This record gives sequence, structure tokens and C-alpha cells, in this order.
Amino acid sequence: MDQPLDTDGAKRLESYFAGIGEILNDRRRKASFALYAMGLLLDGDRKSVEPMAARLFPSPQETARAHDRLLHFATDGKWSDRDVRRFAMRYGLAALTSRESVQHWILDDTGFLKQGNHSVGVQRQYTGSAGKITNCQIGVSLSIATRSEHMPIDFELYLPTSWTEDAARRAEAKIPDDVVFRTKLELALAMIDRAIADGVPKAIVLADPAYGDSSAFRDALRTRELDYAVGVKGQTKVWRIDSHLRRRGDPVSLFDLSLQLNPTRYRRVTWRDGTRRPLWSRFAMLRVVPYHDDGWDPAHREDVWLVIEWPRDEERPTKFFFATLPRKTTRKRLVRVIKERYRTERLYEDLKGELGLDHYEGRSYPGWHHHVSCVLSCYAFVLGERVRRFPPSYRRATQGRPHPLAA
Repeated sequence: MDQPLDTDGAKRLESYFAGIGEILNDRRRKASFALYAMGLLLDGDRKSVEPMAARLFPSPQETARAHDRLLHFATDGKWSDRDVRRFAMRYGLAALTSRESVQHWILDDTGFLKQGNHSVGVQRQYTGSAGKITNCQIGVSLSIATRSEHMPIDFELYLPTSWTEDAARRAEAKIPDDVVFRTKLELALAMIDRAIADGVPKAIVLADPAYGDSSAFRDALRTRELDYAVGVKGQTKVWRIDSHLRRRGDPVSLFDLSLQLNPTRYRRVTWRDGTRRPLWSRFAMLRVVPYHDDGWDPAHREDVWLVIEWPRDEERPTKFFFATLPRKTTRKRLVRVIKERYRTERLYEDLKGELGLDHYEGRSYPGWHHHVSCVLSCYAFVLGERVRRFPPSYRRATQGRPHPLAA
């Protein structure tokens, strides 16, 4: 943490650790969690077990003992990630909602770059973190956001079939028998179901086209009584509808539809002040019925907002979104909701740069999830302290500027 805690803050941290200690239900695990969390919270370039142990205990003998203890806690410790994450979520949620309401749930994934092939889940695959196919793990995340703050509450490691169907790899990585191959969409829906079960206030779900382009995924959100504003691909087809909500003509791809619209339909919208200049683009919006070749009667399909973005440096429209917001929603409101998803990029930067989210060097499945649970717990506490120290008006005034993950 960039700023030291005052006396009250230190008491809150002690109480917070004690609450997690009750969940861990073991004196040694409680002490090990406190050590691991302090290793993540203290300054340092690397937040893997060995450098954390060296920072916490400078003498070689103490470092070796601390290393073994932390490694056992993360890799072999028998404790519930779900219970620890739920405690951290409720702590952070109480701080967030003391000032503002939850407005969005944001689904995304991020890459954990690796060099070898023994870290659980690693293979050559695409990650937006690198912008290319590379050797990495992929973590799928669910975070919640108010107008001013953003908090991760859950993570799942994506396991390719090269891991789930290889008995030797499963044994080496200690992958539990009940863990089977699940797509990123299935992992995302599992996290959403946990959030609903844990009482997280429902909000608009935001996601990129990797999730939003799936009609089954969108239908699953609506079945759970969740609104969404998600990216979709240009090849996706829709029916245009008239003012009486009647379908017009044959289904057309979003890309073709975007070129058919009169250029005057695209209006400039600024959604945020950036660090150097206002962030704006041109947007068109219209009601459509998504097309699915799945045997359903299209008359029973829900009409949604289609938002088309034509970036200022592009020769034609390039981005497309579906949203289930009310028909009276304004263009500016739609755009600002859609663009909230991009706050996740800054969140990943904080989690990796400040708390070592991607620094875990172990190879086991339980270890990866235990490390992530500790990171989420630390973030929730730091966020609670920041909410106490800085009011929402201050944070909104400084959005777009770099800021430390300070408590």
C-alpha cells in the first residue's frame, strides 16, 4: 500500500484478517494467510512466494521457513476459495454501496504469460493482454462497478482440453476429479450464478464479443433476469423492425446494416474525459431482433438495442453492441454504459502491477486459485480504505488519470 495505515486502519486490517481467519478455521492457516496477504500488500516488484518471504523475513533461515510455509498454504492448503472470496466481496461491497449503488457486472478475461508448459492451464492461445496468440494461462473474471469504483469478486482458470483430457497432467497439477472442461462462457455463467446466490445486487452485465456474440449466453442472462450491454461480431444477423415492432425484410448482417444506414444516423458522443483529450466516437442506434437459426419462432424473440460505433480514425463502422436497456434510453446513456467495460483494463493493471495477480509461479490448480483468492481479498480491503479516504466526487474528478492502488 502506498500510504501507511493510521491506528483505525490498522485495527480494521486486523479485524479483516480475523474474519478471514474464522473462515480458514485453523490457527496456522490464519497466520499463513496474514503473511501471504502482507507479502502482497507490501512494496516489491515480484509477489511470488520466494521474494515475498525474503521481504517479510530478511534472515536466510527465516526466509527459508517462511517460503516453505507460504508455499504449503498456497499449494496444499485445504481451505475454501469460495468462502474466502465471499467474505472479501461482502466487505468490499459494503464499502462501495455505502456511497453508490452497483451499476454493472463486468465479465472479461486476461492472460497470465508463461514461458514453460507445466503451469496448469498453459498453452499457446490468444489473449488480449498481449494482443496475440502466445504461451499463457487465461483467467476469466467477474467484477462489479459503481459509478466511481470497480471491484473484482471472482476468477476462474480456463482449462483447455489439452489439460482436462490428459490424466498425467491432471495428476501433476492436482486438478480435482470433478473439474471438467468448461468453455469461458460456462465459467462466466457459473460465476454469475455464485454472485446471485451470494446476494450481489443485480446490475447490467457487460462483456466483449467473445461472450456477447453467443445467443445462448445472452438468453441465459435474460433467464436470470439480468440486463446486458455486450459486444457482438459484425457477421451476426438481425431483423430490422418498424415502429410497431414488426420485422422488416430478411435478416441482414450487422456489418451490412451499418453500411446501409444514412451517415446522418451516426452522431458524435463523448463518454469520458481521457488523460489527454475527451474520448468520443460516432454512434448509430436502432431497435432490432437478433437472428438465430435455432428453430425458435422469431416472433417470440426479444427486440434489443443495436448500437453501432464508427471510430473517428476508421473509414467505416467497426464495432457492434446489443443492449436490453429500455426503449427510452438515450444515445449518451447507451454509449456510456457500453464503454464502462473498458475500465476492466485498468483493474487488471492494478491487480497485476500492485498486487501480483499474475506473479504466482506454482503449477497446481488449487495453488492458482488460492493465490487469486488472496489477491481478491487484499484488493477488497484496500478498496474499502480508499472509499473511506476519498469521496465519490473526488474519484470521479480524477477518473482517467493514473492513480496508485493506495489505502
